[in-house]
Amino acid sequence: MFWRLRNFNDDTTNHEPPTNYPSVVAILPARNEAPTVAQSITSLLQQNYPGQFSIILVDDHSEDGTAKLAQRASIDLGAESRIQIRSAPPLSQGWTGKLWALNSGTAIFGCPPPTALSPGPHTTSRIAPNNPGTPPPAYYWFTDADITHAPDTLHRLVARAERNQLDLTSLMVLLQSKTPPERALIPAFLFFFLKLYPPSWIANPKAKTAGAAGGCILLRSEALQKIGGLSAIRTEVIDDCALAQAVKRTGGKIWMGLTRRSISLRAYNTFSEIRDMIARTAFTQLRYSPALLLGTVAGMFLTYIAPVALIFVPNSTARILAASAWLLMSLLYLPTLRFYSLSPLWAPLLPAVAAFYSYGTILSALRYYQGRGAQWKGRSQAVS
Repeated sequence: MFWRLRNFNDDTTNHEPPTNYPSVVAILPARNEAPTVAQSITSLLQQNYPGQFSIILVDDHSEDGTAKLAQRASIDLGAESRIQIRSAPPLSQGWTGKLWALNSGTAIFGCPPPTALSPGPHTTSRIAPNNPGTPPPAYYWFTDADITHAPDTLHRLVARAERNQLDLTSLMVLLQSKTPPERALIPAFLFFFLKLYPPSWIANPKAKTAGAAGGCILLRSEALQKIGGLSAIRTEVIDDCALAQAVKRTGGKIWMGLTRRSISLRAYNTFSEIRDMIARTAFTQLRYSPALLLGTVAGMFLTYIAPVALIFVPNSTARILAASAWLLMSLLYLPTLRFYSLSPLWAPLLPAVAAFYSYGTILSALRYYQGRGAQWKGRSQAVS
C-alpha cells in the first residue's frame, strides 16, 4: 500500500524527545549551487537541536562562488564558528562525484583515514581538520545544498532514530510543483519511487528492499564504519539506495518516510529538464540490462497505457475493464496529488505521465551506450 502516504508521513508523527541528544555533523556536498546554497545553510544553522551540532560543506570544484556564498550566509547569522567549508580533492577514479564529496567530509573523522582532504580557504571550525584523532559524531546528516529544512527537522530525525534504534533514517523532501511541467510530472516521480521502494518493505528487516532519499539521510556513524565507509559504494550512481542497501545488508535498521517540512529548491521549468532528471539514473536502476529495459517498458505499457487504448475497442467487456483499470490507477494516484496540494484533475493523466517516464527510461539507455550515462553538472558518471 505504497500509495497510502499518511502511513509514513513524518509530519503527522508526534516525536517524544530523546533522553539525550547525541552529537550530529551535517555534511553537504555542493557543486555549483550558488542559487540555493545560502538558503540551505541558513536553514541548517537555524536548527533548534539542543545537542552538539556542526556543519561541513564540501565544495566540489564549484565555479560559481558556492563556497563564498555559504560563508557569507554563516557570517550574516553570526554562526561562522559552527561551519567549516572544505575543498574536495580532485575526483578519484572509480568514485561518483557526490559520494567522493561526502567521503571527503567523513574523512575528517577518520572514516576513511583522511589522506587527501584539502582545507578550504573560506572559514575555520572548531573541528580540527585532517586529525585522525577527532572523534566522529554519533550521527552524520547527509543533505543537499539545494534543500531547506524546518527548524525542528534534525530534532525529529534524531528522536525517531533514537526511539526506534535506527541506523539510517531518511526523509523524502518535498519537490517543487509550481511550473506546469512540475505539476504534470513531479508527483509521479514520488509515486513511481514508492512503488519501487515501498516504505513498509524498507522498514521490514526480513524484506530485501532497501531505499533512502539522498536529500535527507541521518546515518549512525557506527553503521558507516560497519559497512566499510562510503568507499564500499563508491561506484554507485543511485548512492542513497545503495547506502541503505549496504546498511541493511550488514544488519542495520533503516526507515524512510515523507515530509513537507523539508523542501527542495531545485526548479524544473521545462519538460526537457525533467526528462533529463529521469534519464540520469533510470537505466542504472535497471542495472544496465537490456532485458530489464524491455520488460520495464512492456510493463509500463500494459499497466498504464493499454487500458486507455482498450477503451476504444468494440468489445463492451474490454471497454468496461479498461475504464475500471484507468479509474483505479487514478484513485491510487490521488493521495500523491494531495500531498503536493494539486488538483485531482491531474489524476486521469497518469497514463500520459507513464509514457513520458518510459521515454525518459529509453533515453537513459541510449545515453549510456553513447558514453553519456548519468550526466550531472558536466560529469558522466555511468560511462559505458
